[in-house]
Amino acid sequence: MSQIFRPGANTVARAVLAGALLSVPLAFLLGFALVRSPYATGVGIAPPQPVPFSHQHHVGELGLDCRYCHTSVETSSAAGMPATYTCMTCHSQLWTNAAMLAPVRESLARHEPLAWQRVYDLPDFVYFDHGIHIAQGIGCSECHGRVDTLALTRKLKAQPMHWCLDCHRNPAQNIRPRDEVFNMAWQHPANQLELGRRLVDAYGVQTSQLTDCSICHR
Repeated sequence: MSQIFRPGANTVARAVLAGALLSVPLAFLLGFALVRSPYATGVGIAPPQPVPFSHQHHVGELGLDCRYCHTSVETSSAAGMPATYTCMTCHSQLWTNAAMLAPVRESLARHEPLAWQRVYDLPDFVYFDHGIHIAQGIGCSECHGRVDTLALTRKLKAQPMHWCLDCHRNPAQNIRPRDEVFNMAWQHPANQLELGRRLVDAYGVQTSQLTDCSICHR
């Protein structure tokens, strides 16, 4: 009988089998890298906004408090976005004819809010309350980073589930005095864990419940 396959076909068959076996872990590694890439997390990407608002200028240089624009951050689950009237408090007097601020003037004239694009947008199945975190001594920069250094607002930190759980399991590592919550330049002291444990007790943080599924998924 004549031979159907040449001897080299064995090498090809082995290569195909090896490739098939390696494709599974390779696909897993590629998927793992993808979900942690800026493409998926949005870290480092500044979404286009109706106005190129600079936190670096308004917060870092002028010293505006976070609450001036995000008025509901202490009392609501959402921090809130500034109404056009808030912007015009200053810009009815300053840079009144700047082309860059034309969308703000048009928004005021039309009585239509500016369509700001979310930078941090959690999935719909995740419940997050800004007010609770502020009241319990979690500073803005713990989640958002030093936004006071950003000329254009972009996400500085990825926020996967394990990142949230790491804080919920040990809030003492991040909690700070309430009067420092809006201080972007505040840094953890050398005795952070000791300070944090005292503040956890003082603020009545119920650590035994923080890892319950219903805390974040409702």
